[in-house]
Formats: sequence, C-alpha cells, structure tokens
Amino acid sequence: MKITIVAGARPNFIKIAPIIKAIEKKQNEGAKVSYRLVHTGQHYDKNLSDTFFEELNIPHPNANLEVKSGSQSVQTAAIMIAFEEELLQNPCDLVLVVGDVNSTMACAIVAKKLNIKVTHVEAGIRSGDMTMPEEINRIVTDSITDYFFTTSTWAGENLLKYGAEPSAIHFVGNVMIDTLYQNLDRISAPDFWNEFHLETGNYIVLTLHRPANVDEEKSLVNLLDGIDKMVGDKKIIFPIHPRTKAILGEQNLNLKNILFVEPQGYLNFMYLIKNSFAVITDSGGISEETTVLGIPCFTMRNNTERPETQTIGTNTLVGTSIENLEKVFGEFLANGPRKAGIPELWDGKASDRIIDILLSKK
Repeated sequence: MKITIVAGARPNFIKIAPIIKAIEKKQNEGAKVSYRLVHTGQHYDKNLSDTFFEELNIPHPNANLEVKSGSQSVQTAAIMIAFEEELLQNPCDLVLVVGDVNSTMACAIVAKKLNIKVTHVEAGIRSGDMTMPEEINRIVTDSITDYFFTTSTWAGENLLKYGAEPSAIHFVGNVMIDTLYQNLDRISAPDFWNEFHLETGNYIVLTLHRPANVDEEKSLVNLLDGIDKMVGDKKIIFPIHPRTKAILGEQNLNLKNILFVEPQGYLNFMYLIKNSFAVITDSGGISEETTVLGIPCFTMRNNTERPETQTIGTNTLVGTSIENLEKVFGEFLANGPRKAGIPELWDGKASDRIIDILLSKK
C-alpha cells in the first residue's frame, strides 16, 4: 500500500507525526506499506513550519509544493494545481489528509478526481459556523472521503447525518494526543522562562489568531487591555503571531501583565501549557491538549467543533466579548476549576489504530 500523506499548516504537522511513526513501526514488522510526505507550504515561516518537523522527528518532506499565502481561493487553487502534478508523477493507492485547513480540502478534491481513495483523519467535527473557512473545508472533504477516522462518537454521528456509510466511519481517538504523549518527556522550558521569573502555576498562556478577535486594531487593544486587568498578579505569556503583531504596530499599550514572545516550537509551547495556571485562547486544538493535561482553558469563540473538551474536559466556551470572559474567569478564580476527565480513546494509540484499519482494507 502506497500512502501519500499531506501536511500544510502547523496543526497538521502535529497530527501527521504519530501517523508516520505508526507506518514505520508496521514497516519494521514486515508490512508492505510505504508513504510519501507532501508539504504544501501553506505555512512557510520557519517558526510555523520547519521547527515542528525538527522537534517532532518528522522526516524531511519528499515534496514541498511551496504555495505560500494568498486569499482562500488563490491558495486553494495553487495547492490543487501543484498537488495534481505531484500525484501524476508519484501515483499512490491512498491520500491521507488531516484536519481542516485549505490543504486538507484541496488535496482531497484532487485525489478523488484522479480516482485515488481519500482518508480523512479528524473527520466529522463541526462547529456549525459557516463563516469559518475551516467549516467549509471539513464539509467538502468529508463529502468525498472514503475512510473516516474520528476523535469522538459525536463526530461519527455528524457523518451519519451527512450520509456517510457506517462501515467507513472508524472511531479511533485523537492523533494530536498521540503526539502529546509521545513527547511529554521531551518538553522543555523556553529561553525566557528564567528571565520572566516563571514558575509552575504563576502565569497564564494567551493565544489569539482568529480574525474576529485580532483583525480590528481597536477591538484587539481593548481585548488585551481587559485581559491584562482581570488576572490579578498573574503574568500572561502571549506568543504573538506575526500578522497580529503587525496589526498592533508600534503602539504603546501600557500593559502590566502581558508579556509578548515569539511563536513557540511545539516542545517549548507544550511546556508552557503544562505548567500554566490557565489558558485563554481562540484555538480549537489547544483545548484538546489542555483537557489531557488538566489545565483550565477558556476559549474565546461562540462555538466549538470539539464539544467533548467542554462536556468532559477542562474547556469553557466564553464567547468573544471581554465582559463575558471577565465574568467566567472571575467565577473560576472564586470557585476553582471544575471536575474534568479525558475523552474516550484519547490514550495515545489512535495512529496505530488508523494504520491497522487501513492495512486491513487492502
């Protein structure tokens, strides 16, 4: 079985790493399976791409399509054109895509039109928010997928509603958590740990990247100012995306607690998360990692495609207003963290299950 694995953006790299390890494990056991790794180049900044390959021991890609940035349509089109050429030159039995970025959808469409089977890892998750490009990517990808691998039974139910064949849906767990477990003994403090006098539990991690939160300068400044004032004496570590940094420009923000740092590699970032007091974010994936690490997480969105992080895990959805965040965070400070657990099959073995199932399909 020849598998082409697609990675395009930072979350993809975290998800493909354990899948590659699972394939190599099968190869060592004598299984007739091979893979070709294609990096679309959707994230091309070294801090957003190369570092993750190095830290997670992901092999150098067999091909880098180098599509870089552009509008949703421009980027998607560039990926499709380049990936079609890649598949024509390097035929395979199966294209494996992960997550919900433009590369996921674009490469799934190209593969299907070339009559190559498509596997979608992290299939079936839905936010219900059609203003999110990721939601469109998920729906389109799942509409043409042959083998669905899900992180929850809820995701499988979503697929059934969309008409997926029950026999094609496989609840296997969460590959992001595979990566977390495989690297917990390797995580390390960032260079600024001592400089900022950080200690376990004396700081909060903040991440913001969604347009609703960062694209308008005045509202972003108000949000940061409100977060800065509500945390008491806790420091706030904010790995700021270059795009968000550009929006803030050279403003003198006069923030007492927020410390701006560069985007972090996986091992340093997971160390920060694991040792934090709490996390404030607008990411979906981080709420999965905080759930497993037992760290309270406050997600600044009106919806989530990962409801199990709320119903079972440590995540609380707080909307996008600073007023609501202040209210919910204040209740947390007064009452302490709520009881939480780890979702079913988030045990570090999802990737092994995926490859076992794929090899049984041949």
